[in-house]
Amino acid sequence: MKDLYHYIGSDLSTSPAGDLMPVSDIERGKQRVLRRLLTNPGDYIFHPEYGAGLGQKIGEILNVGEWTALIKGQMLLEDCVASQPAPTIDLKSIQDGVTVSIAYTDAPSGQPATLSFSLTR
Repeated sequence: MKDLYHYIGSDLSTSPAGDLMPVSDIERGKQRVLRRLLTNPGDYIFHPEYGAGLGQKIGEILNVGEWTALIKGQMLLEDCVASQPAPTIDLKSIQDGVTVSIAYTDAPSGQPATLSFSLTR
C-alpha cells in the first residue's frame, strides 16, 4: 500500500487525473519526518508516544542543544532516516519563532535529503 501525498497542515494532493496522489522515495520520507516533528505527543491515541511536539515549544526560550537532541532522536525513529551519517540540524531564532534546517541521508536510497521549515506563533 502506498502513502498518500500529504504535508502536515495542508490538504491531500491530487494527480492530474484527479485521483489522490501517492508519494514514495525521498519525498515520502520528508513528509513522514515533518509529520513526526510537528505532531504533539499524545495526539495519536493509539501511539501516545509518537511525535516531537515542536509546535508546542514556540514561545519558549530556544535551547539549541535540547531541541537538536529532540529532533535527532525523533528522526532516528523513522525508517527512512539513516543513522550514519547522523542528521545535521541547524536552528535559528527568528521573530516570533524558529527556522529549522535538517540534512540527513535517506536510508532506503542512500541519497542526501534536506528539509527546512519555520515555526512561528
